[in-house]
Amino acid sequence: MTKEAEVNTQSTTSDPDSGAPEAAVKDRSARYWIGFDLGGTKMQCTLFDESLKQIGSRRRRTKTELGVEGGLDRIAATISKVLDDADVLPSQLAGIGIGCPGPVEWSKGVVRVAVNLGWKNVAVGKYLEGKFNCSVTVLNDVDAGVYGEYAAGAAKGARTTVGIFPGTGIGGGCVYDGQILRGKHLTCMEIGHTKINGSPRPGGTGMAGTLETEASRLAVAGELAKLAYRGEAPNLFKTAGTDLGAIRSKTIAESIAAGDKNVERVVEDACEMIGYAVANTVLMICPDVIVLGGGLVEAMPDRFVKAISKYAKKNVFECYRDEFEVRAAKLGDDAGTVGAAAWAQKVRQQSS
Repeated sequence: MTKEAEVNTQSTTSDPDSGAPEAAVKDRSARYWIGFDLGGTKMQCTLFDESLKQIGSRRRRTKTELGVEGGLDRIAATISKVLDDADVLPSQLAGIGIGCPGPVEWSKGVVRVAVNLGWKNVAVGKYLEGKFNCSVTVLNDVDAGVYGEYAAGAAKGARTTVGIFPGTGIGGGCVYDGQILRGKHLTCMEIGHTKINGSPRPGGTGMAGTLETEASRLAVAGELAKLAYRGEAPNLFKTAGTDLGAIRSKTIAESIAAGDKNVERVVEDACEMIGYAVANTVLMICPDVIVLGGGLVEAMPDRFVKAISKYAKKNVFECYRDEFEVRAAKLGDDAGTVGAAAWAQKVRQQSS
């Protein structure tokens, strides 16, 4: 995201000449939660009250070129700005939840590896605890997004949900019976890196035939660039040419609407691969809701939900077919901050 944006609380002030009553004194006993979503290109910080109602929010570029120390300072400065905008003191913070990319050693609040940030073994939790003197919960960013959808979005009311988010890669997360599914030390549900077929096409990790190499937006765009180059996707070629960076989710949706049947076929193939991943997940843990998110899904929600549901239900035992539902995510960019704050609140409650 190239522009910073913020949503501030509205405050009322009294005009001494208007005869209006004085504004109420700020309640300094009120407690608040921060939900923070850290990404490779942007960060979002949202302030919530105790009932998890949004009070204020701010988005900024991540600026990975700042390095680890500069990045941590930018996170802290963003939190401080959101607090200042809402006239909330740091001492009023009940806790901070922050979702970070890559595997997280959740018990210690350490980001083990975040390739798109250039981070390795970064103690995010300890740093923020020192800055704000409150409890800090560090979780994987996709886990945070899935928990947000579970708590307040498309999977609200579900017992167990799995989230699959096709983007540049494919992220996954699971909330099982109210708890984020994690390993003894590390976060998990790296569904994008699971083997899905025998394709020799490698991904960024060097592993071939994974869900990410076959069905991510980057994988889809790569196939579409070939079609455009060969003259087999004329509408796509007019809008984006063969430039991978220009073949965005919205562009793909528009080319299908304009009649590019080969583009439609490539997207259908990606849905089939994701449908197999959903079927495998259902056979293992039987979630009642599968949430699909990410730019591709947002651009074509009905297409993805219907196609993936079709392939998933076709590849499970008949008794499972009515036991799960595929839904499009509802919270968009807010899922990560909502989930991070809600999970931090839940962890605090469980430990008290």
